[in-house]
Amino acid sequence: MRRLVIGGARSGKSRYAEGMLRDAGVVDYVATSARRPEDAEWGARVAAHVGRRPAAWRTVETLDLPSVLGRQDPAPVLIDCLTVWLSRVLDECGAWPELPGYSEDAAERLHVRVDELVEAVRSTGRDVTFVTNEVGQGVVPASLSGRLFRDEMGILNARVADACDEAWLLVAGLPVRLK
Repeated sequence: MRRLVIGGARSGKSRYAEGMLRDAGVVDYVATSARRPEDAEWGARVAAHVGRRPAAWRTVETLDLPSVLGRQDPAPVLIDCLTVWLSRVLDECGAWPELPGYSEDAAERLHVRVDELVEAVRSTGRDVTFVTNEVGQGVVPASLSGRLFRDEMGILNARVADACDEAWLLVAGLPVRLK
């Protein structure tokens, strides 16, 4: 079973995804964010997520999602979240056109990473649930980097949703099955 749980900020998507796996026993919880010791607010958010997880869940901090999905392990996987994953991959690829370190081949390298992830989703033998943000329903971002992120996030979400068996939209804490 491959699932996508999508919604806006603070819509309840992580809680909903965690609830889907509450009785699964051992779960590989893949955290895609980087630790930021200098950011107390971010630390509080991470602590809240950690505090909700059952003791049997294993935390894996990585951006190498294809490797996790390729493991021969019966434990289901919860990846939280694709939005942070994409942001960090854009960083690694030097894709931000307004920042130093921008690379002319960034788009090509980004698309390779996304293709690898989508192929891993399609071929995994593990149950996997993805959490992601819907970022395309607001205003058009004013910056080139903002528009790049919004566009690439929409493309990634659509491709992963296509590869999943189920897709759920969380609105005001309420789940709506899309697929």
